[in-house]
Amino acid sequence: MKRTVLITGASTGIGQACALHLQQNGFQVFAGVRKERDALALREQAPEDIVPIHLDVTVQDDITAAFHRVEEATGGRGLDGLVNNAGIAIGGALEFLPVEELRRQFDVNVIGPVAVVQTFLPLIRKATGRVVLMGAGISGVISPGGLGPYSASKFALEALSDSLRRELAPWGIHVALIRPGRIKTPIWDKSFEAAEQQLAGYPTAGLDLYASRSEPLFKTLARAKTEGGSVDDVARVVGHALTAEHPRSRYTVGLDARVASLVARILPDSILDALLRRFLS
Repeated sequence: MKRTVLITGASTGIGQACALHLQQNGFQVFAGVRKERDALALREQAPEDIVPIHLDVTVQDDITAAFHRVEEATGGRGLDGLVNNAGIAIGGALEFLPVEELRRQFDVNVIGPVAVVQTFLPLIRKATGRVVLMGAGISGVISPGGLGPYSASKFALEALSDSLRRELAPWGIHVALIRPGRIKTPIWDKSFEAAEQQLAGYPTAGLDLYASRSEPLFKTLARAKTEGGSVDDVARVVGHALTAEHPRSRYTVGLDARVASLVARILPDSILDALLRRFLS
């Protein structure tokens, strides 16, 4: 009998790579997507073992409908894995960031995953399944200027992962946090466009203060689109987190992410701040 997994944000990038990797390794995959064209693309690649499901993690009605569809498809056997991958990256100087943008960042990256976990836990319990949260290997441990909203959401997932893991451990439900480094994925295209729009919306005072300081951030986002690691590397780690006999609580993917984690632990804030100023100037 095939193991089952639900993946949110499976339209592109890491989520899509996870869907294909897990399908190739014997899982029945329920792939959360928001657009019909993305559902069609997934069906073309694996028509039998990947089931696209319309799922916007910020809409409880979508989450509830997805739950009932998965419950029916699994015949009450439960769900072996839940991969909370859906996410967006919002940047901008906090001084001029519209508060509604900060709310949107947390709605997708933090509140959405919690809502999905709460809704699907009855199925996870039936199968004694596992939960995977998608953190960030750099922005989840170091918060550079200009990416405060995104970093804050990934820092929050660090805490939520710890709490959820400790709360569910008595029932044998393991929770893992994946910390990818810089990965080539469409999220950076969207982030680049969003950062440009944010900057264009600044008042004159904001442009005077931050326009020139935003250039290093734009260059960093541009490099991430072409110089990052492979989404397949992350997918393999997600597969390990779901199937290993002794899974870890955190998986750091990529040399840059490992370096960032080490630096964040050992360097005083004053030195780290100076390094970031030099790197982002």
